[in-house]
Amino acid sequence: MTMVKTRPLSAEPVAREARPVYEIERLAKTYARNSLTALTDVNLTLRKGEFVSVIGSSGCGKSTLLKIMAGLLPPTRGRVVLEGQPVLGPRPDIGMMFQQATLLPWKTTVENIVLPIEIRSGRGAAKAAMARARDLLQLVGLGEFGNVYPGELSGGMAQRAAICRMLIADPAVLLLDEPFSALDELTRDFMNMELQRICMERQATAFLVTHSLAEAVILSDRILVMQARPGRIVEDVPIDLPRPRTLEMINTPRFGEIVAHIRNLLGREAFA
Repeated sequence: MTMVKTRPLSAEPVAREARPVYEIERLAKTYARNSLTALTDVNLTLRKGEFVSVIGSSGCGKSTLLKIMAGLLPPTRGRVVLEGQPVLGPRPDIGMMFQQATLLPWKTTVENIVLPIEIRSGRGAAKAAMARARDLLQLVGLGEFGNVYPGELSGGMAQRAAICRMLIADPAVLLLDEPFSALDELTRDFMNMELQRICMERQATAFLVTHSLAEAVILSDRILVMQARPGRIVEDVPIDLPRPRTLEMINTPRFGEIVAHIRNLLGREAFA
């Protein structure tokens, strides 16, 4: 299997010795009484503080993989383990963010952030988490918007609030399903830089599903390239750009080399 050649970095990547947080071995998923194989022989490890993206054409199994990792869908076979414990369903140590912020319009921003705690543990626990929610709002630059309603927030502000909601329970892993795809290009770029900053500050372990090559390269330590029929990982591409990343890196030769390599892999799939 051909890999992108790495070059010396001016910033250290996630250490190979960092402890595993999420481990998947020999994962497979079939539908329709085993007549449709969505995923086969998927193996991956997410280490502490690592940001990994998965990219591939529509129908290659990215969303199925993410749902299994979130505990929303059972695997047909394979080992799925988070922090040493099998993932058998949704868990409070799994943070999830979707394409839309999905904030409840009748609750304030801060009430939306503590909603997962209220659902799991009741209003008393949610009230106790309010101070932490306001700290998170400060982290994402929304400190003055805790008491406003979602209708008063822009799309980017709503997604920043969704980041706070994802972080409120201090999850072991962040699962991101194209969280900024509905935003305009300028706002999306800003949100990607914000996400990088937050993940670096918190040494978060993150897994992103995206269709954007540029987004995957600018955010990731590694990119998993998936092909369909059946869905599988065909290459694990290390991203050797220094951190913190900047949008100016998009115009560098190295960035272009990585994008071209991944695009070539995806192009080969289209004609397979």
